[in-house]
Amino acid sequence: MKIKKILVSQPEPTTDKSPYFELAKKNNLKIDFRPFIKVEGVPGKEFRKDRINILDFSAVVFTSRTAVDHYFRTAKELRVTIPDTMKYFCISEATAFYLQKYIVYRKRKIFFAKNTFDDLLDLLKKHAGEKYLVPLSDQHKEDIPDKLETSKLNYTVAIMYRTVSCDLSDLKDVNYDILIFYSPSGIKSLFENFPNFEQKDTKIASFGPSTAKAVIDAGLRLDIAAPQPAAPSMTMAIDLFIEELNKGKKK
Repeated sequence: MKIKKILVSQPEPTTDKSPYFELAKKNNLKIDFRPFIKVEGVPGKEFRKDRINILDFSAVVFTSRTAVDHYFRTAKELRVTIPDTMKYFCISEATAFYLQKYIVYRKRKIFFAKNTFDDLLDLLKKHAGEKYLVPLSDQHKEDIPDKLETSKLNYTVAIMYRTVSCDLSDLKDVNYDILIFYSPSGIKSLFENFPNFEQKDTKIASFGPSTAKAVIDAGLRLDIAAPQPAAPSMTMAIDLFIEELNKGKKK
């Protein structure tokens, strides 16, 4: 089969420098982008049922900018004023700077790690006397609370937002040669929208071990996996796959 159409289960890139556009041009492909999942905030009234009082904590741990948004949204919905003494521990400098959307940055105690949770954990251990609130999604990585528990930190996980499937009904009669997934939630959305989905000749590409596992657990055939030594990015893996496919045709 010849690869002509690809669907990426993510929003369209905001810059024309995306490697996906280079991939499309190089291989004469039509590449569409469509988010399979979206994030919704847990309403304040629902959050109250968890009996978590934001003001009971001396510090908050942010693993993403989405967590920042929903922490302050929840506080606003509950009419809670975050005190100036609150300490903020962020997974990256970019996440820390994002706090400027909600607070006067220079007047707060803000700490940030180097983009990994393990690095952030080391930072939290240096301030072990804090009482940490950790805003997360309902589909967070299980190793986050596990590592916090192992480190014997005083923490509470707060589910402030959730990942839900998008409505993809308009794609019912649209066929693609490759479907690209970046999260297990994307696979879940595929079957929630199309319970009778049959893979047939459609190629499935996935990024990361957890997504690859979700593909296989769903009974699908995993044709393209990234990252891999020869192709650390998804676009490189797709390019390599098409190259190998074309070689096979020439033989």
